[in-house]
Amino acid sequence: MQIGAHVDQADPIGEAQARNAPLVQFFLGSPQSFKGPVFEHPGGAEGLRAEAEAAGVDLYVHAPYIINVATTNNRVRIPSRKLLQQHVDAAASIGAKGLIVHGGHVDKAGEDPELLAKGFDNWRKAIEATDLKVPLLIENTAGGDHAMTRHLDRIARVWEAISTAEQADRVGFCLDTCHAHAGGNALETVVADVVAITGRIDLVHANDSRDDFGSGADRHANFGAGRIDPELLAAVVREAGAPVVCETPGPVDAHLADFAWLRERL
Repeated sequence: MQIGAHVDQADPIGEAQARNAPLVQFFLGSPQSFKGPVFEHPGGAEGLRAEAEAAGVDLYVHAPYIINVATTNNRVRIPSRKLLQQHVDAAASIGAKGLIVHGGHVDKAGEDPELLAKGFDNWRKAIEATDLKVPLLIENTAGGDHAMTRHLDRIARVWEAISTAEQADRVGFCLDTCHAHAGGNALETVVADVVAITGRIDLVHANDSRDDFGSGADRHANFGAGRIDPELLAAVVREAGAPVVCETPGPVDAHLADFAWLRERL
C-alpha cells in the first residue's frame, strides 16, 4: 500500500524522499484565497513534473478550502468554479494523479428541500462546466449542518446529481477518516457505505481525530493520539485499498512514526 503525506509545495520531491514516500499531497497557493494557483518550486510546473517523474513520486493537489461550487451565493459559486478550473489546469500541468476538493455547503439552507436540491444540482453544473484534465476527487467533510458531503445521504445526492454529467467518470472520491468520524459516520461500515454510493474510493486521507465521534470538528491528530479506535482506523485504510495521504501534524519524524504505526497494523 502506498503511504505518503501532505507537505509544503516548495520542495515536494525532497519532502517525499525525506519520508521515503511514493506520493505526496500539497496546496498550490493559499487554501483560503480566491487568488489563482502559485508554483513555489524553483523549476515551476515543468520542473516539478520532470523531477517527480524522475523520482517516481506521485503528486496529488488539494484544492483551496474556500472553493464552494454548491452554494447558491453567486459571489462565491462563480469565483469557485473559476478557481476550480485553474487548479485543475495547474494539477494537470505537473502530472498530478488527482485534485482533491471539499464538497462545500449551501448557506442557510437548513432542511429546505428546494435550496438543498439547488446545491446538489450546482455540483452537476460545476462538473459540466469544468474541463477535468485530471480526476477530481470529492472529499467528505467533518462539519456543517448544510454540508454537501458530511453525511452519507448527502453524498448520495451529490453522486446522483453528477451522474448525468458528461464527465461523471472523471469524478472520484477521497475518504477522510477524521472527517468521517467527526461527521458521525460509522467507521465500521463507512468504506462499504461509500462504495455503495460512489462505486469507488480513489484516495484515503488517513487521520486520527482530536475530537469525539459526531463532534463535527475538523481537527486532525497523529495516529494513536486521537479519539479513533486504532484497529478501526487501520481497518478502514485496509478495506479502502487506495493510496494513502497522512494529513497528520508534521514534521518528518512525526510522519515517519505515523507511517510505521499504520504499516504495523496493516
